[in-house]
Amino acid sequence: MTTLRRAAACIAAFALLACPLPAQKKGQVTVWLTTPDKSALFARQPATFRFSRSAPREPAIDVDDARTFQPIDGFGFALTGGSAQHLVRMDPPSRAAILRELFATAGNGIGVSYLRVSIGASDLNDHVFSYDDLPAGESDPTLARFDLGPDRADVIPVLREILRIDPRIKTLGSPWSAPAWMKTNGAVKGGRLKPEYYAAYAQYFVKYIRAMRAAGIRIDAITVQNEPLNDKNTPSMVMQAPEQAAFIRDHLGPAFRAAGIATKIILYDHNCDVPEYAISILDDARAAQFVDGSGFHLYGGKIEAMTGVHNAHPDKNLYFTEQMVTGSVESRPSINIASPVRRLVIGATRNWSRNVLLWNLAADPRNQPHTDNGGCTMCQGAITIDGNAVSRNLAYYAIAHAAKFVRPGSVRIASTDSAALPNVAFRAPDGRRVLIVVNAAQAPATFQIRFRGKAAAATLPAGAAATCVW
Repeated sequence: MTTLRRAAACIAAFALLACPLPAQKKGQVTVWLTTPDKSALFARQPATFRFSRSAPREPAIDVDDARTFQPIDGFGFALTGGSAQHLVRMDPPSRAAILRELFATAGNGIGVSYLRVSIGASDLNDHVFSYDDLPAGESDPTLARFDLGPDRADVIPVLREILRIDPRIKTLGSPWSAPAWMKTNGAVKGGRLKPEYYAAYAQYFVKYIRAMRAAGIRIDAITVQNEPLNDKNTPSMVMQAPEQAAFIRDHLGPAFRAAGIATKIILYDHNCDVPEYAISILDDARAAQFVDGSGFHLYGGKIEAMTGVHNAHPDKNLYFTEQMVTGSVESRPSINIASPVRRLVIGATRNWSRNVLLWNLAADPRNQPHTDNGGCTMCQGAITIDGNAVSRNLAYYAIAHAAKFVRPGSVRIASTDSAALPNVAFRAPDGRRVLIVVNAAQAPATFQIRFRGKAAAATLPAGAAATCVW
């Protein structure tokens, strides 16, 4: 069958077709589609289209690569201790297959390029630990008993296997709590860091980064405290903005400088409802000199708060470090792909974030493991692992729409801000342009994509998400 006859046998771009996939040619636009009815799940569409000098029509998305914004570091998930535990327990061929799918870009790989790991346990470990746990009443201010401990059994070997697939993947480390002996309540849940242990805790970060480097893992950035205004998780620790400013200014920043550590320091790491937390620390020039940027979640507040922080301190970076996205794909007749792509992938990057990280990579069918008395019982993984069997959930497809083509080193470029067709555009390192667009309406949307004086007509099903690459 000729190319023209094959194309004639297929309907318009953005519709799922049971046709052979043609190779992309120069100047063609390829489309990867996810639809609410699951007829397409991040599926490359056989039909392609080209830009031409057609008459302008509305609605339209104008893409302007002469106007650039923030660079992109990557897209991905939290590799919790529980996620790593499930992966380690798979047989080697099954584990290798799912890791290639997650972290490679060739074939069916979705190209996850950024991971978050917990420094010590998070609430999605099967038990609580730090790297310097002691009997009650004891302390270790010199950190003589520091050891990565349980992470050597799962997180570290999984990270090493991932690094063999993508040696350039970025890793963010976040603590849920300092060791209990450093805290005001002597417990893993709640409490605050005692001022007399600020210096020791700074060295705890130094030791962590060095120990991970010795294990072959580079930590690109750390956040000072996961959710510093939340004392409900197990583990957790409260750290108010003045405390975090003092810790960074007088201890952590100087400790990194003295040790020659280039790992970025990211402050806050909590919801968009308290942007003044980040701004107040960045207003302190002595603390801000050590800070690369601020991290945000979206369990509270509005994503536009990130732009407010950017406007207050445009010299500092923004990161989207956590959000849970749930939704089984295999067991439901329809999925709401538009919501996470619009709110998080599009919303965070349009508001200056250099990355988007979802919570979390993997869990079992019962959303385990998690800690007791404060662990998340509803935190579904982007993939569900049941022995060697893997199913893919809503978060997997949401991140796939960005990760595969918006590679690290991409730059966000201008595109029309549209309530009906939420979108964001990028220029990738290989020179290709990438447009991620969602149809937020209840009916199919026909529109133009306009670029450099040319236009292409497209139709997107109701509630669908598409990634267009040219």
